Parts: sequence; C-alpha cells; structure tokens
Amino acid sequence: MEFVDLHSHTNESDGTSAPVELVQLAMRANLAALAITDHDTFAGYEKALPFARQHSFDLIRGIELNSRLYVPDAAQPRFVHVLGYFPSNEPAASFYSWLQRERESRRERNVKLIEALAERGIAITLEEVEARGKSLAGRPHFARILVEKGYAKNLDDAFKKYLGEEAPSYVVRDSHSLEEVIRIVRSGGGIPVIAHPIRLGLTPEQERQVLASAKQAGLLGLEVHHSEHSSATRAHYQQLAKDLELAPTGGSDFHGDAKPNVRLGEGVAGNVRAPRTLVDGLRAIRTIDHG
Repeated sequence: MEFVDLHSHTNESDGTSAPVELVQLAMRANLAALAITDHDTFAGYEKALPFARQHSFDLIRGIELNSRLYVPDAAQPRFVHVLGYFPSNEPAASFYSWLQRERESRRERNVKLIEALAERGIAITLEEVEARGKSLAGRPHFARILVEKGYAKNLDDAFKKYLGEEAPSYVVRDSHSLEEVIRIVRSGGGIPVIAHPIRLGLTPEQERQVLASAKQAGLLGLEVHHSEHSSATRAHYQQLAKDLELAPTGGSDFHGDAKPNVRLGEGVAGNVRAPRTLVDGLRAIRTIDHG
C-alpha cells in the first residue's frame, strides 16, 4: 500500500525544514504524495514545487488557517484550524488577496504588542519576531524572545506575565468564525477540512452538531489520521466522516525539530499511516463555487 502525508509545515511558517528539504524527506520516506500546509501562506509549497516537478513527485498545495468556534454554554470560543487543499486547481485571485489581508492583520497586531511591551520597558523589535515566525509570527515567537532576553523564566511565564489574555500587555487579534473561513476556502476554489478535531475538546454529541453545522456552511472533509489521534480516536473520526459524508484526510502535522517526536508520514511511533486513497478522494471533489 502507498502512503501519503497531507499535513506538514516548512520554515515558511512554524516548521524547521526548508521546503525542498521537506520534499526530500518525503521522497526518502517513500511517500506517494505530500501536502505542504503552512499557516497563512503558500510560500513553502511554491518554493518546493519546481524540485517536486523535477523529480515527478506528487506535491499538493495546502494551507492551514485559524478560526473561532462559538460553543453553546462555553465561556470562551474554541480555536479551530481549517486545512484548505487545492489538489487540482490554482486558488482564486480573491483568496490570495484575502490571505494578504490576514497577514497584514497579524503584522498590525504584532506592532501593537511591541508597543504595549515597550510601555513596560521591554525591548523587542518586529524584525526579531519575524525572523523566527515569518508569516506566522505571533505570541509563541514573542514568548521565546522574552525568555531569551531574560524577561521571563520560561514560555508559560512569558504568557502569564505579558502575552496571555489576562496579561496587562495582551493585544487581541480578531479571528473569523469557522463558517466564514470554510466559505472563504470554498469561494477560493479549495477544499476545507477541519484539522485535528481531537483538540476541540468536544463531547461526541457536540462534535456531531458542530460538524453537521460546518458541513452546511461548506465543509468537505475531516482529518481522521493525525499524530494526536489514537487508534480508537481515528476509528471514531473515520466513522463520523462516513456518517456525515465528509472526505477523510490525514497527516502527521510534521514540524521538523519543533516537534521532534513527530516523523513525516509516520506521526508518533508510527500512529499515522494515511493511504494514497485519501488523495484520490480529494481529487474526486469538484468545488463548484470557484470564483
């Protein structure tokens, strides 16, 4: 059986492997296909594509986007990651424009956070943050710098003192709702998939309700195979995807040295073995609202 990995990150977002290096790892692992799903950018995919084509390797364009989910009776919204796949076509120009606005919004929030920290005598520059995070530059990168410069003992301390929602220098960044992000991916010609659903922390009944509602908004897939999914969890999501007629997908969520226990195409201790049929399933989907 041939295996694939449909969830991976390069150093164009929060991974540590260069784009071409990631494809080389996939080839050495004998994977039949790889999706690069960096956060908020296609830069990693685009840098790796010429090498992949040169070696006739099946490289799939993907992206990972953040969204918010409002759960009834919950005090705070949940953050939901949406994977967008473009296995058969280029994204619409409108989708590129939306991504650019998202990156600008992230950058504006970072500038405000730098100003808020400066008011408390903490010197951090935008260049320092972006050198670590690129398109995904955000609070985790601020936290590392705070620790390196001695302003915090560790990452938890950095969030408690300066970056967390209860901290005096916290700066909020608006996130789109899950339904909005799904519609944006669909309108851009992509296939929206909810990533690592185990992280949502929902009851089985809540999961079914949320996914059914998301499907009405245009959701097309559910990540079944993931490094944080046990065999029982994987079976649960496989059945849920079948029941709701969502395309099953899967990948390791590889980040390189940032998550050293996660291996490309294998996950943690071999718990991710996503079959090639998942790619065939994605390519069989025809989005009809590409505009």
